[in-house]
Amino acid sequence: MFCTTLQKTEVWRLNFKNPVGIAAGFDKQGESIECLHNIGFGFVEIGSVTPKPQPGNEKPRVFRLDKDKAIINRYGFNSEGHDVVYNRIKYLKSKKGFTGIIGVNLGKNKDSKDPIDDYVQGIIKFGDVADYLVINISSPNTPGLRTWQRKEELQHLLETLVVARNNLPGAKKPPLLLKVAPDLTQQDRRDIADVILQDKCHIDGLVISNTTVERVRVLNSEHTKQEGGLSGKPLTHLATELIADMYRLTSGTIPIVGVGGIFSGQDAYEKILAGACLVQLYTSFAYHGPPIVTRIKRELDELVRQGYCVTELINNYV
Repeated sequence: MFCTTLQKTEVWRLNFKNPVGIAAGFDKQGESIECLHNIGFGFVEIGSVTPKPQPGNEKPRVFRLDKDKAIINRYGFNSEGHDVVYNRIKYLKSKKGFTGIIGVNLGKNKDSKDPIDDYVQGIIKFGDVADYLVINISSPNTPGLRTWQRKEELQHLLETLVVARNNLPGAKKPPLLLKVAPDLTQQDRRDIADVILQDKCHIDGLVISNTTVERVRVLNSEHTKQEGGLSGKPLTHLATELIADMYRLTSGTIPIVGVGGIFSGQDAYEKILAGACLVQLYTSFAYHGPPIVTRIKRELDELVRQGYCVTELINNYV
């Protein structure tokens, strides 16, 4: 087990003001980082960012499923590209008084002939401004992307990317995380665990999970037949179960960021119990806005005050 407080969470030698962050996909272009920190998020993950600018999929590409507290999206990595997003982060990091933690979620261009090089470019580009980097190979909206979760492909990918990160100049090497899909088979899960526990492929964390292409329960809203990744309440237990499984398969040695259907402090707490040391919101924030951040932190704090151990869950990762 590992332990933190809502006042301070330490992972990867980074001090988070609180363990509740905003997930990638909300601020794709790094335009709202400071504002998101100011309303109470403990960290902000931007992106996915692709090397070259690309428009993403045709609109409409986002659909609210109000009755199910869910969203279906098929953005397709719409991105202003590395250079534009990098300059925004560089400027923000240079501002006096800004101390927020920024994660950069990296994607590949849709027409890329060398996807691995796209991720290498991202590591090199953002290595000096990102507090951590996330390799996103689990979006369902870029054709062929999820094939990189297969064992042989993943091993080749991570061997290359770990070297790229380790070869960055200077003493500071940003933690390298992998974002995985919730639709993994049991064999997929075992294969991923086997790969990331190898020395040459050893990453610093997992983000669990991305959106699902499965319709895991009966949905009652309009737009339920739209193609794309489903997020929100229908993903809550699926993501939590995957967190628990990957925590077990890695013997708790890989820090996990838990994301998927967090609408309450109880939802966040259950992901922490399953093995997460940090959590992220997306759909609940889209539905409820800034007040949800304060409410989830307050409810999680109340669980801690009632005697539940959130604070001992982190020691293995400091």
